[in-house]
This record gives sequence, structure tokens and C-alpha cells, in this order.
Amino acid sequence: MKDKTILVFGASSGIGKATAQALIDQGANVISASRSNPEISGLEHHSFDATDKNAELDFIPEQLDGLVYCPGTINLKPFNRSSIEDFQSDLDINLLGAIRVLQASFKSLKKSDSASVVLFSTVAAKLGMNFHSSIATAKAAVEGLGKSLAAEWSMHGIRVNMVAPSLTDTPLAEKLLSTDDRKESSNKRHPIGRYGEAKDLSEMVVFLLSEKASWVTGQTIGIDGGVGSLKP
Repeated sequence: MKDKTILVFGASSGIGKATAQALIDQGANVISASRSNPEISGLEHHSFDATDKNAELDFIPEQLDGLVYCPGTINLKPFNRSSIEDFQSDLDINLLGAIRVLQASFKSLKKSDSASVVLFSTVAAKLGMNFHSSIATAKAAVEGLGKSLAAEWSMHGIRVNMVAPSLTDTPLAEKLLSTDDRKESSNKRHPIGRYGEAKDLSEMVVFLLSEKASWVTGQTIGIDGGVGSLKP
């Protein structure tokens, strides 16, 4: 990753921050775009709000070797209590925000010899889960977008992949892991015996951005402790 220029949207905390730090540790030039500054040494930060349809994206460099879109939501409700506004909010942040930055970054990605894009889905887009209708809908749309772009952009040498985590210990999931009982229950739901850490995801993201994954595109990779495909 040395001297590669990578733009990370949502690097202020959680998986995005862990990814930005891992990329810097491997010698990449990392640009952060998020609502708050992740305060990582050696990182160039720009203010960005995924919900702002008029947000300026003039900080995108002329050439980009990689783009990671991390903004996400956890809005868990019974379907009958989920409003249209709930669904719209999840779509705005997870899908439409990604569309805006991808369209704005396309010309810069084309100028790289080995550009890679990583988007985030969720295990709930594959595995039916109670109270996940809104986020599963938004993330399933992200998967559809990613697969379509992987095909369309392949002629330009741009790879597009998605990672689909299960519950991961980030500020976004703070309420779901707020007590020891909830943590233990979450551990037991995963065949591997534990819920995820931000590092579990960031290491896969860095791999997908690297030359080591140069023949990987159009994939949704479950990083979920086995919960999406195993039933011990």
C-alpha cells in the first residue's frame, strides 16, 4: 500500500478509523472525509456529512488508488413501527451517500493503474434477521450497486467489492453491547464464539484495496464470525 492514495469516508470512528490507521501504517496516503476529525497522525482530513445532498466533494484528488465508504446505521425496529422516514434515512446514509461519492470519484479512480473500491453491506442482507428490515433493505441495495459497478467499471481496471459484517464492537453498536449480559449473548450467537472487532474488518478492507486482491471484484465477503453461513 506504500504511496497509494486512499480516500476513506467515515474514518472518524469504528471500522473506518481502524482502516485509516492500518493504511497509514502500511505507508498509504490517506484522506479522511467524515463529520469529525479522527485525529490520526499523518492523515489529511476534510469535513463531510453523508446526509448532506449538497456537501462539497472538491477535496477528491486528481488520482485515487482506493475508496472506502464506511458510513452506516443501526436502526432496529419491528417493521410495523418503522416509518418511511426511517427507511429513507437508512437509504440516504448507506446508499445515496455512496452513490454521490462514487460518481464524484470516478474520474480520479480511472487514472489509477489499480483502483479498488470497498463498500459495506451487512450479514442481515443475506440472513433474515428480526427488526432489520430497514438496514437490510439499504445494504442489499448497496450490494446491488457494488455488483453493477464492478461489471461496468471493470473495463477501466477498477475493482469493486463489498464486506458484510455481523455485530462489531464500534460506537454505532454501543447500545447492543452495553452490558456484560448483552456481550455474552452476542458472543454465543456467533459460531466462532465472539462478536467482531473493528480490526477484523479493517484487515479485510486493506487486503481488498491491495495488489494481493488484484483478481477479486464483484464479491460480497462475509466477515461475520460464521453467523451468515454456519449453524453449529
